[in-house]
Amino acid sequence: MSKLRTLLTGTMVAASVLASAAAFSAAHAESVLRRGNGDEPATLDPHIAQGIPEFNIQIDLFEGLVAWAADGGTMPGVAESWTISDDGLTYTFKLRHDAKWSNGDPVTAGDFVYSFQRAMDPKTASEYAFILFPIKNAEDVNGGKLPVGDLGVTAPDPYTVVITLGKSTPYFLESLKHSMAFPVHKATVDAYGDQWTRPEHMVSNGPFKLAEWVPQGHVTVVKSNTFHDAADVKLDKVEFLPIPDQNAELSSFRAGELDVTYEVPNNQIGWIRENLKDEFRNGAYLGTYYYAFNVTAAPFKDNLALRKALSYAIDRDVLSEKVIADGSLPAYSWVPPGLKGYEQQTGDWAKETQAQRVEEAKKFFAESGAPKDLSVELLYNTSDNHKKIAIAIAAMWKQVLGISTTLRNEEWKVYLDSRDEKNFQIARAAWIGDYPDPNTFLELYATTGKLNPSGWVNQNYIDLFNKAANTQDLAARAKIMQDAEDVLMADMPMIPVYHYAFKHLVAKNVQGWVNNIMNYHPDRFVTISN
Repeated sequence: MSKLRTLLTGTMVAASVLASAAAFSAAHAESVLRRGNGDEPATLDPHIAQGIPEFNIQIDLFEGLVAWAADGGTMPGVAESWTISDDGLTYTFKLRHDAKWSNGDPVTAGDFVYSFQRAMDPKTASEYAFILFPIKNAEDVNGGKLPVGDLGVTAPDPYTVVITLGKSTPYFLESLKHSMAFPVHKATVDAYGDQWTRPEHMVSNGPFKLAEWVPQGHVTVVKSNTFHDAADVKLDKVEFLPIPDQNAELSSFRAGELDVTYEVPNNQIGWIRENLKDEFRNGAYLGTYYYAFNVTAAPFKDNLALRKALSYAIDRDVLSEKVIADGSLPAYSWVPPGLKGYEQQTGDWAKETQAQRVEEAKKFFAESGAPKDLSVELLYNTSDNHKKIAIAIAAMWKQVLGISTTLRNEEWKVYLDSRDEKNFQIARAAWIGDYPDPNTFLELYATTGKLNPSGWVNQNYIDLFNKAANTQDLAARAKIMQDAEDVLMADMPMIPVYHYAFKHLVAKNVQGWVNNIMNYHPDRFVTISN
């Protein structure tokens, strides 16, 4: 063979090898989803976390007895099957034998007994403990009246979990998708205490495991090969990016730095509908955006007239159509629309014109005894959208009532502390349903914990709420809950502002992101096409 032919042959072989290597590399390129996630998560402990930025990550890291389906429905999780007794009080879950923790340990019934007990233990100090109060003795355990061993969760064998309820609860199975019902790895919690959620320590049982957490930078989870359904998890990695500035998030999406946004700027929705219509996801979302009055202190304590004046002065139609403009609905009730068998309690003021509400607002303000030059402070967590809404509402209060408003924005963790400690006069807040039942909204104001931001206590409301909880007839139960909401709205410890619509940008090559009223999107179902 000539030197030239040898050289050409070698070059062709090298080129072929390089081409094959490139093709192999492309075929096996890491599949990474980059998600905007709003605020920096406060914690990744499922029994302590409070917000959506935390839960978005937790449903990738953990799996409960039942799990979130792609469409927001309920599907088997660690439990491959379950039965419910005829009286609705006993749930028996049969666990799959191939469920494993990320370190390879089997997930057993004992893990769930421990985790439910931990969630209810008053030492854990969970703000969401009430999610599991339907379980027998749960409320007394959480209140320190009974030992955790009296909680109605048992393990007759390593792969059977039996949960006994104190009363029949129609939505109970749905509530088990909440992070309060997620299992945690006892040996890891025992070994590392409050540091167990650090990437170098965390052991979880979901489709992904924690790889990295850079504060104010990103949280990265990677596919867990020990997950029982790992073969159907197509993403190798998910990066959650805290970007509270929606304009910056939009810019990142347009630059190809994000695949999914947490939100979009309200003032850009018109442009987005025109220029990014194929990527824009918009629809009804089970949540209410509201302003909570601190009714434990002046000027709103024992001053219903003042609370009503501020509420009536807000033009919700202008907010929904001009400021928010994302399909959200003006809110005159606490419970959002769309819940089967339930009628929102809006009161007569919702049927009035805004001009009529303005006149009533002025009368209420005069009756309140508040000084004409009243100044109030409004707290909100840092966000362009929250700021725009706050500015608009402050302008309405000024125009209608002459009230001056000082705006105070804080980063998520600081805001939560301020809200929980009642260090505010009026606070922006939101409640997203944990399951599709009015109970998930009404129970908030039936508690006296920190998640009741107003500090409002009304025994009539609590009695009605408890009566509904003990009513088996669904129609009668709904009527009692409606009566409870009517009490809430009559006393107005909060201002319902609007009922949510979700609004995301999702890149065209992202598949498996299913629009749903709960707006939860487990990444185990997501794929990225080339």
